[in-house]
Amino acid sequence: MSAIEKIIPYYTYEDYKHWEGQWELIDGLPFAMSPSPIYNHQLVASNLLALFWTALEKCSRCKVLQPLDYIVKNDTVLQPDMIVVCNEVKNDYLDFAPSLVCEVVSPSTALKDRHTKYNIYQSQKIPYYIMVSPKAEEVEVYELSETGNYILARKGGNTRFSFRFEDCEAEIEFGRIWP
Repeated sequence: MSAIEKIIPYYTYEDYKHWEGQWELIDGLPFAMSPSPIYNHQLVASNLLALFWTALEKCSRCKVLQPLDYIVKNDTVLQPDMIVVCNEVKNDYLDFAPSLVCEVVSPSTALKDRHTKYNIYQSQKIPYYIMVSPKAEEVEVYELSETGNYILARKGGNTRFSFRFEDCEAEIEFGRIWP
């Protein structure tokens, strides 16, 4: 019996930027961002974005953005559902860690959001990671501890949390994001 060589594709940002459609790239492996998010997912994501935008509109440093390419490293490009950035973005993509990332979890992305992306965001020392589950109407807010690990700071559907970004603060009432 002969050994069959397995060929595993490996891509970088140079490859990624020429692809059509929406993709993420994790450790050189492509992940299609399809099908497009469903109505409820988009509504919850839009409501969350609006709450953060309103809470931070007087902050001159912090910006709230919808999916934007976040280049973690040459072979890892992510598109969080929402990010808060408190530094100047000088490119068409983000090449530094944001202050907050939010993923709206769907059945097709739950494993990746809860494990792979969680570990990447933690390793990048992103101060806050929010996972929103529209189906369960539940929010999990993870905050980076002094040890460099995420701790579950808040969990629930109707919960409030106060986020601190350098000179700015955003008090978010998560119960307002549900349809």
